[in-house]
Amino acid sequence: MKTSRYSEGQILAILRQAEGGVPVAELCREHGMSDASFYKWRAKYGGMDALMVSQMKAIEDENRRLKKMFAELSMQNELLKEALGKK
Repeated sequence: MKTSRYSEGQILAILRQAEGGVPVAELCREHGMSDASFYKWRAKYGGMDALMVSQMKAIEDENRRLKKMFAELSMQNELLKEALGKK
């Protein structure tokens, strides 16, 4: 997955500027980003503060770890079923 060139703190600062009344087109031109990126960020981070963003990241990391663990266990289960089924 491609990483953003903006940190969560920078994204939140840009969104706060937009809430303060700065036009979206001007913000995008100033920071060198597209309108689509701004609206995607607003949908994902809108109304959050720094603490909520860090909690969201921790939950995403835990979810990624659990999905990986599930995939490994299901693969082991399939291998065991296959090995026992042939006998």
